[in-house]
Amino acid sequence: MYLTDRSAPARADTGQGRRRGLRPGVAPVVLVLGTVSLITDISSEMVTAVLPLYLVSTLGFTPLAFGTLDGVYNGVSALVQLTGGHLADRIRNHKLLAGLGYGLSALCKPLLLLVSSIGALGTVLALDRTGKGLRTAPRDAMISLSTPSAKQGRAFGVHRAMDTTGAMLGPLAAFLILSAAADGYDAVFGVSTCVAVLGVVVLVLFVPGRRRGGTDGSAAGGEGGDSEAVAGKPPVRVREAFALLRLPRLRALAGCAALLGLTTVSDAFVYLLLQRRAGIGEQWFTLLPLGTAVVFLLLAVPVGALADRVGRHRVFLAGHLALLTGYALLLWAPATPVLPFLVLALHGVFYAATDGVLPAALADIVPGELRASGLAIVGTSQALARFCCSLAFGAAWTVWGDGPALAASAVGLLCCAAIASRVLRPTDGNR
Repeated sequence: MYLTDRSAPARADTGQGRRRGLRPGVAPVVLVLGTVSLITDISSEMVTAVLPLYLVSTLGFTPLAFGTLDGVYNGVSALVQLTGGHLADRIRNHKLLAGLGYGLSALCKPLLLLVSSIGALGTVLALDRTGKGLRTAPRDAMISLSTPSAKQGRAFGVHRAMDTTGAMLGPLAAFLILSAAADGYDAVFGVSTCVAVLGVVVLVLFVPGRRRGGTDGSAAGGEGGDSEAVAGKPPVRVREAFALLRLPRLRALAGCAALLGLTTVSDAFVYLLLQRRAGIGEQWFTLLPLGTAVVFLLLAVPVGALADRVGRHRVFLAGHLALLTGYALLLWAPATPVLPFLVLALHGVFYAATDGVLPAALADIVPGELRASGLAIVGTSQALARFCCSLAFGAAWTVWGDGPALAASAVGLLCCAAIASRVLRPTDGNR
């Protein structure tokens, strides 16, 4: 079982690689979807940045209540990905499902102004995450189906770089609004709503509709008009989607992503550990995620292009080794002023080498008509594994302390990376 990165077939070259532009070889639909993600992430991260303080300080929620809502906020989308991926393949309209997901999330933003109880807030946040789960696999499928096989890493790198730009601008926008507005939280939620609606409008107006013919997923033609060949096929059934697990390479990829996810400590815990280890003041704590985001933004495109050349499985594993090095620094490096910069840089390298590379690796594995379902299976397995890791790490921290908990995660990550390197080992002639 291994990943291969074959060159795109001859019919995959429709001229995208020869078009002039800022990103040669990247289809226009990738840039448009990146713009949609950038705008949407500004909206989402505006809310995410102020939500903890709003719930605890303004509405008086207890830490237990906030923890419950945070679990809902981060866990629902992983479960809904399977539904979104299958429905997009079933109706053969990835844009429609992605649009419904973006629209549902936009609709939830103004509802935050109207609810105050834990039950109502939990419902709104669950709906917001449902929207994210519905749109993720169809959106990534559009990127994959619009890109030649040999350029998948670059395309996902461009998209993730634009997405991360939005994630950086969102908290800054929330900070400026809170500083300028008298009723700051309502203003943040209101502006977030307008920005989210703008993202939906861009998607509707500028992203092409149904996919053209070519069901192998290698065509770079993108999502255009209907094809008689596609329209004449029966709808994709749930049985066909789960039959993808019979593909050895997809099982290997999903299994390794889940295995490594079980030892990947959540970002929040990494920042808390870094704050404790380096003695960072509380007033600077909110800037730690920006450090990771800056490195991710700078490296997403070049690392994606590197994955296309040397092999996506190699870069994916190298990203986890960068994360393991960050764990080692948190455990044993002296608390010098350079420590936060090193750890955040390694954390950003981890995301640049994994977040877009993982879906790019599916280009040669999953047929085009089931691409969204394959992306959802792999993405859900990884997300659920990371969620389980967060629960286990939190429990270990409570019982043993932060140092032993991180040491256990580091040992587990090293073992899992060794296993994954054997499972994903290429054969001669394949990367």
